[in-house]
Amino acid sequence: MTKPVLDQTFRSLDARARDIFRLLVESYLQGGEPVGSRSLSRLLPTQLSPATVRNVMSDLEHLGLVYAPHISAGRLPTQQGLRFFVDAFMEIGDLSEEERNIIESQIKASGKGQSLEHFLTEASQMLSGLSRGAGVVLAAKTEAPLKHIEFVQLEPQKALAILVMQNGDVENRVLDLPAGVTTSQLTEASNYLNAHIRGRTLAEARAELARLKKETRAALDTLSQSLVEQGLAVWVESESDLPARLIVRGRANLLENVTAEADLDLLRHLFEDLETKEGLIQLLELAEEGPGVRIFIGSENKLFSLSGSSLVVAPYRDQDSRVVGALGIIGPTRLNYARIVPMVDYTAQLVGRMVR
Repeated sequence: MTKPVLDQTFRSLDARARDIFRLLVESYLQGGEPVGSRSLSRLLPTQLSPATVRNVMSDLEHLGLVYAPHISAGRLPTQQGLRFFVDAFMEIGDLSEEERNIIESQIKASGKGQSLEHFLTEASQMLSGLSRGAGVVLAAKTEAPLKHIEFVQLEPQKALAILVMQNGDVENRVLDLPAGVTTSQLTEASNYLNAHIRGRTLAEARAELARLKKETRAALDTLSQSLVEQGLAVWVESESDLPARLIVRGRANLLENVTAEADLDLLRHLFEDLETKEGLIQLLELAEEGPGVRIFIGSENKLFSLSGSSLVVAPYRDQDSRVVGALGIIGPTRLNYARIVPMVDYTAQLVGRMVR
């Protein structure tokens, strides 16, 4: 919810409506059930009749903040309502000293003499255990400096980009070509790119070529630009060379108290989303887009548009402050956001410190 919309919605509610809405959402996050007017009237600090509460809830429903799953049922917050609650009402708690010590000791213990993958697996498992959600950790692929790039035409509109790294690794990436591209043009493009990207990582190469493009558009012609945007940004199609390692632990936690077939279908969609390469890339991009912890509720992010799940995610960084991975919690929309946000934030800081 953008700040203007947030402010406008907040101003449209009087103090009584705000109290009722806040209590409704807090009750939902705790119990996961629709909340009725009679229950809310008992929780309010001031005495209001159930009829008055029902009228206020009707106004909240008109604003799109709550809805009634059944005619005779109470109300539940909508995804827009949850976003409004998170932005306008939620008070982020802080971890207790005991919780900090538990997280720190487990992170340090899992990092001693273990591989990076084992360390991140343990971090994911720990987040899952503490939050009762599914812990997810994404380890970005380490980028070695480039030594050479070459393009081999496979079809009239497809080419193979061969990337040779200075450490000896070789990666092959299939990319689409603009119509009418010739072999000689591909050779010219590779010559141009080799003159500017040698010794740089892919991220650094993209940044340098963007600078050159801005500096002189003629230098980086349309073909080279297209190859750069595809060959240096699209991961290889081979299943054995994913751009990152995605580690998910605690899936069983998401199945607790789930009985409806529709809910199980949503969870199936979630796991399918997570297991695609596009999902891995998007997840890392989510963490890179802003500093600190980010909260995505339901369809706010297309990665979870079908499953309707919530994601609390934070990046972790290397010694040069570059984002090298992301970690977080995935679960139903009624996550305990106030508790999970500081947990994810602190864990991301510790993981970044250990990775460095």
